[in-house]
Amino acid sequence: MPGMLSGLKILDITDQKGVYCCKMLADAGADVIKIEPPGGDPMRKIGPFLDGEPHPEKSLYWFQMNTSKRSVTLNLETEKGRDILKTLAASADVMVETFPLGLLAEMGLSYETLTRANAGLILASISPFGQKGPWSRYKSSDAVALALGGLMSICGWPDGPPERIAGSQAYHQCSLQAAVSIMVAIYDRLATGRGVHIDISMHKSVPITLLVTVPNYFATGEVRRRVGDGHEQPAYGTFACKDGYVDCRLFNANWDDFVAWLDSDGMAGDLKEEEWRDPFYRRQKSALEHIDALFREFALRHTRKVIYEGGQQRGIQVGATNTAADVSLDPQLLARNYFVDVSHPELGKTIKYLGAPFKLSATPWAIQRRAPAVGEHNSEVYGKGLGFPAEQLAEWKEAGII
Repeated sequence: MPGMLSGLKILDITDQKGVYCCKMLADAGADVIKIEPPGGDPMRKIGPFLDGEPHPEKSLYWFQMNTSKRSVTLNLETEKGRDILKTLAASADVMVETFPLGLLAEMGLSYETLTRANAGLILASISPFGQKGPWSRYKSSDAVALALGGLMSICGWPDGPPERIAGSQAYHQCSLQAAVSIMVAIYDRLATGRGVHIDISMHKSVPITLLVTVPNYFATGEVRRRVGDGHEQPAYGTFACKDGYVDCRLFNANWDDFVAWLDSDGMAGDLKEEEWRDPFYRRQKSALEHIDALFREFALRHTRKVIYEGGQQRGIQVGATNTAADVSLDPQLLARNYFVDVSHPELGKTIKYLGAPFKLSATPWAIQRRAPAVGEHNSEVYGKGLGFPAEQLAEWKEAGII
């Protein structure tokens, strides 16, 4: 069945800042052509690797981030390579790039140049700090962006340094913003017939994750501090169990259910007394410590599964701190067919991938194909797509153009 974005042609010339953006568009049905330098994209060197063997065709990072795409090789350091990109862009709907500021223009591939042949082209430029401003030519990374954007400042313990969140959150956040802005631009083009140059700043994408931390500073002058798992609510934080940890978020509305839960094990102690029903009484430091101590002892008697299910059955926000192994067996994810089997015939393997966090009643999301091998679709794109003869492609390959 055709995907939501079937019929859209997208050129992907991105690094880690934009690779997830183009993956989302590809899995939604767009024809995404990943443009790599001859020899392969540097992201192919990012591990871990299948079977522990470092190889550009065995990067699990590459596999996950490039599903449903096609791959062509193209040397943009050559004049002919740049001419070929112009030809590709002339029939594309979107081009997504993460080049250093000004490099596209230096190569004769500015937005103004590209749109002379394709007025409807949408160019999405993802950069560390945006196309303008005093830092626009500065370098960055996921960690640098998390630091400058303020997220690291509130992560960690009060007596320790700021800590980075795992998982390349800045890269993913700017990819998400890019994907949303591209869809808005496509919608606008339906009315105007014109494309647009989108300027996505990774630096500006990170403060969104802080929720009200910055607006609160503007309003009150208060700078939020690191608190670790500190809190002003009872049973609020991470607690050890027999086989790991759970995260609990007890709120005032759940107090009676919480006490009944502990009492089912004979561990409610004095919490059944009337004074504990007062939420202000419970927020005193000594009261918080007492409640936490009781719940800590209670949790240690049980497994994560028992605490998670027992709390949820009582309407209490509890979550088991799952490892990747636990996630792979998550009954809710399995019931919703979250994991997708993708065949890699050249490796003689089928590999499980993460699926989409949403479901559609029609034009469903789907991984169309496994991530492409280096230049796997050169003949398909350059030959069948653009009409260049096989002899020409062979000459370009020999000359290092593709």
